[in-house]
Amino acid sequence: MSLAFVFGAREFFSVAAGRRKIVEAVLGDDVYQGRPRVEQWDRVFRTTRVGRRLEAEMRLAGVDRRPVVVFGAGLVVALVTAVLLWTLLAPLFGVIGVTAGLFAVRAYLNRERSRRLEAFVTQMPELARVLANATSAGLSISTAVGVAAAELADPARTELQRVSERVGFGAPLEAALDELQGRLASREVAVLTATLVVSARSGGSLVSSLRDIADTLETRKETRREIRTVLSQSVATGYIVIVLGFLILVGLNLLFPGSVQKMTTEIVGQVALGLSGLLFLGGFLVIRRITRIDL
Repeated sequence: MSLAFVFGAREFFSVAAGRRKIVEAVLGDDVYQGRPRVEQWDRVFRTTRVGRRLEAEMRLAGVDRRPVVVFGAGLVVALVTAVLLWTLLAPLFGVIGVTAGLFAVRAYLNRERSRRLEAFVTQMPELARVLANATSAGLSISTAVGVAAAELADPARTELQRVSERVGFGAPLEAALDELQGRLASREVAVLTATLVVSARSGGSLVSSLRDIADTLETRKETRREIRTVLSQSVATGYIVIVLGFLILVGLNLLFPGSVQKMTTEIVGQVALGLSGLLFLGGFLVIRRITRIDL
C-alpha cells in the first residue's frame, strides 16, 4: 500500500512538472524564475483540476492559505496515519490511513466554513442595524450595502464587498444577494436577503423591517449560544466513541501481539471487525443526529 502511495505521488508530481514546462514554454521562463519555491508549486497546482476545486472550496471557507500547502498537509496526514495504523494494528488498516488525508482536508474546510458562517451570523444584528440607519438616511439598498461593508469587520466586510462589487459591475442586486446566500447558507441570511430583495422590488417600510430583523437576530444569536453550550458535552461524546474503538483495538494488539492482524485474515475476525465498526459508526451518527438542531 505504501508503494502504491509513493508511486501515485511520484506520478502526480511528474504530471505537475510537465504542466509547468508547458506554462513556461507559453508564457516565458520569467513566470517562475525569482519566485519562492512554494509559490512556484502553488501556481502549477492551481492549473490542475484538483487545485482549482480546492481553491474554490477554500475561497468559500475563507481560508487565506495556498492550496498546495493545504493539499500537502493532507498528504502528510494520510502518510503518517497510514504508517501508524499499519504499525500499531495491521496492514489492512493502512487503507483507512490513506483516506484520512482526504477526510482531514474536508473536515478542515468544513470547520472553517462553519466558523465563517457562524461569525457572519453573529454580525448580522449589527449588519441589519447599519442597513436600517443607512436606508433611513435616504440611501439606496445598494449604497447601504457598500456603507455596511466599510463599517463592519470580516467576514461581513469581505462578503458585502463582493455584493457591492457585483452590483457595481452591473449585476442585479437580487443576483448578488442570491450569490451571498449560496456562499453563506443559513436561515438568517435567507431572511435578510429576502427582505432586501422584496423591498428593492416593491418598496415598503424597509427601515422598520430591518430593525425588527435586528432584534430577532439578536435573540436567535443568544438562543444558539445557549443550545451550543448545552450540547457541547454530547457532541464531544460522539467523537470519543470513534476514538474509543481504535483505542480498544490498539490495546488488544498490545496485550496480544498480532491478534488484530490475525483477525483481518480470518473470516470470523473480519465479520467481527466489520460489525463492531458499524456499531461504533452507527453510535457516532446517532449522537450527531440527536445533537443536531436547526434553529
